Amino acid sequence: MELKSVWRIQHFDVGQARPLEVASPGLDDRFWITARVPGDVHSALIERNIIENPYFGHNDAKSRWIEQKEWWYRTQFDYAKEEGVEEKHELTFEGLDTFATVFVNGLEIGTTDNMLMAHTFDVTRVLVNGKNTIAVKFDPLYLHNRDKQQFQWSSYTKERPWLRKAAMNFGWDWGPRMVTVGIWGKVRIERKRWAKLNSVFARTVQASENNAIVRVDFDVTAYRREQSRECEIRLRDAEGNTVASSRVPVPGTKGIVDLAVEQPQLWWTHDLGTPYLYELEVALLSNGEKVDEYRTALGIRTIELQLQDEEGRNAFVFLLNGVKLFAKGANWIPADHFIGAIPDERYRDLVSLSVDSNMNMLRVWAGGIYETDVFYDECDRRGVLVWQDFAFANALFPDFNRNFMDNVRKEVEYAVKRLRNRTSLAIWCGNNEIDWLYDMKTSGGDLTCPFYGERIYHELIPDVLEELDNSRAYWPSSPFGGNDANDPDEGDRHNWQVWHGSVYPRKHGEAPLLDYSIQGVTFKNYKNDFTLFSSEFGMHASANRYTLEKNIPEGQFYWGSVEMAYRNKDTNHQKGILLMEGYTGIPANIEEYMNFSMLTQAEGLKYGIEHYRRNKHRTSGSLIWQLNDSWPGTSWSLIDYELLPKASFYYAKKFYDPMLLSLDHEPGQDLQVWVVSDRLEPCEGKVTLSVYDFSGALISAHTFDAAVPGNQAARLGSLTEAEALSGYAPEEVVVRLTAEGFAATANMYYLRDPKDLRMPAADLRVAASESEQTVTVTAGRTIARMVKIDLPQGNIRFSDNYFDLLPGEQVTVRISHPDGVQVPFEGLRVSALNANDR
Repeated sequence: MELKSVWRIQHFDVGQARPLEVASPGLDDRFWITARVPGDVHSALIERNIIENPYFGHNDAKSRWIEQKEWWYRTQFDYAKEEGVEEKHELTFEGLDTFATVFVNGLEIGTTDNMLMAHTFDVTRVLVNGKNTIAVKFDPLYLHNRDKQQFQWSSYTKERPWLRKAAMNFGWDWGPRMVTVGIWGKVRIERKRWAKLNSVFARTVQASENNAIVRVDFDVTAYRREQSRECEIRLRDAEGNTVASSRVPVPGTKGIVDLAVEQPQLWWTHDLGTPYLYELEVALLSNGEKVDEYRTALGIRTIELQLQDEEGRNAFVFLLNGVKLFAKGANWIPADHFIGAIPDERYRDLVSLSVDSNMNMLRVWAGGIYETDVFYDECDRRGVLVWQDFAFANALFPDFNRNFMDNVRKEVEYAVKRLRNRTSLAIWCGNNEIDWLYDMKTSGGDLTCPFYGERIYHELIPDVLEELDNSRAYWPSSPFGGNDANDPDEGDRHNWQVWHGSVYPRKHGEAPLLDYSIQGVTFKNYKNDFTLFSSEFGMHASANRYTLEKNIPEGQFYWGSVEMAYRNKDTNHQKGILLMEGYTGIPANIEEYMNFSMLTQAEGLKYGIEHYRRNKHRTSGSLIWQLNDSWPGTSWSLIDYELLPKASFYYAKKFYDPMLLSLDHEPGQDLQVWVVSDRLEPCEGKVTLSVYDFSGALISAHTFDAAVPGNQAARLGSLTEAEALSGYAPEEVVVRLTAEGFAATANMYYLRDPKDLRMPAADLRVAASESEQTVTVTAGRTIARMVKIDLPQGNIRFSDNYFDLLPGEQVTVRISHPDGVQVPFEGLRVSALNANDR
């Protein structure tokens, strides 16, 4: 029974309210504020127009008072208990943020101190027939950490290491401080009698085309030990047919069953096959009566992290069903700062967008939460692997304190039991950047204390996983491995030379260096990176016009305004300017800023990821920082807060395509033609490199034979700039790669940076059909660079955007809404980097 009754909230100054009076069933709370559960206080106050939207302008500063107050939630509900029947009744909160005291019918039943896990209470003796009351008191955080030791290092704020709460609530370099409070998960009551299933663990221990073994462990609590108990396990296919089953007695508290599946349908990432899901059903019977049941979707697949290749060299590659996978994806942060109020549709839309851009892996970053069920449901269903961080990010943590470590152990055990049946879950990771940054900060003289928290990632978590989930790899930190923990020759790597200007190579113990210069931050440094696996890298781009205009006060939407600067939470705004200065030139106005930053991000990611993919014999993955935004700001995201993709998203559709045509070239050097295949079958055909001037005249064409083995990168050949240009200047041409004999998206390249191109002004012809939901764009007598279609609304889809057109070329773009509703075309704007709005 989920408690969906009306909830009400009220705040008090600390010490103002008498808890037993406020928790009393007889309290008159008619004048309290109604609130949604799941949700949070901020969202409730916004919905009732009590506070202004904190995402608009500087309004977040106006809501800081919320975190200083004591907040109460109350609800009433009807419940029926059968007299004389031996039943257990359990009240579960899937998310309480953070220090809560729970009352049922005026009786205090327990306290909580961890936002990142569920909390269950036995309420058998306090529930009554008829009307019942639940009250929850939330303390302000400062009551629980004001007297705690502060550590030398805790990024963005010193208060959070003692608090088991989403770290990003306190602000990060892509979002504001927004310290939430409230009931952020579902609330339910379960009744059990005689016995219950505590947990079920199902995993594939063997899989091939002919047969598979699915092992199922289950843990049982018996209330009546004298009664017999059995477990009935069934595995059903997508049509509901039973493909394997077993029925076993449970004399104690634990059991294990191996299910043999003939001719299994294997689960694959969407780019390699079908993410086929079975349904597992485990029924617990006591004296022949079903008393509990567990159901879950389950894919049959094996997943392995290979740390050495066949020749014994270091590697970092995921093997899915024995096949080497190039991980193409991004890092996932919480989909909103108001975590409890995120609608399921937002999760579905974001995962769907990641699939649309050919991603096959998302990394759930350590500074957020262990994500909600709908996120993992969608990854399972859509064929997207999940790299799961434990919730420890960029700080020291008090691993010397017994109470804290007990709390962490409960959190880790809960997270593992909750998520270990997820087919999409590929790897557990202990933390984000802590091992690496501890060395850097110690070497640089910023830290002189021990590595507080080390026991968590290198002892506690591995111990829990050894007991509860040994079916997938564990990695202590990201990045991790090698001499410097960010070593390109071992483990995974975060490339923050680009954007942050971190100077590499670096050895353990060496003081870190930063190079804030055009050469220090440029994305051209990606080509120096021969990492085994790039799990974080990226650069800023503006949000879309609609997202910015919606959240910036009137008169402040211009380049260089205080409000525009407030959208950017990074530590040094000069980095983005340097990156654009070296590539596009410095923007002169807001339009140029949006265009230049988006183009720089898109082309920069293309430059780096194509390099990584060409080297797939060594590099096995690229996870962009970051997929999404939690508020309407300027950040590294590919998709802004209003769920409008940036230019880089549309580029990702091409640079993450399973068949990639790629040109490796630097000014003055040869043009090298590559095909990169993530397909398992070989392909043969031809690839043509065509060179055009900006008026569309074909200057030269060169064809290369292509015989590409499955799941490999192949260099087809090369030609000099002189051969390609036939007397033209490199600033006057564009290169296009096309394939014949196999399916691959055409790819375009310019031989010099945008600021150096001699690109004439373009004219566009635009034909829009609102009834057909299409916009047709035709280039005139010259090339159109980065054609952009704008509509002033959020969460709409374009079949393509931010694309280039050769003279006379025409593209019809389909526009849609994920809910299937008609998209109005009012305010439609079409422009190009070298053309004005139409």
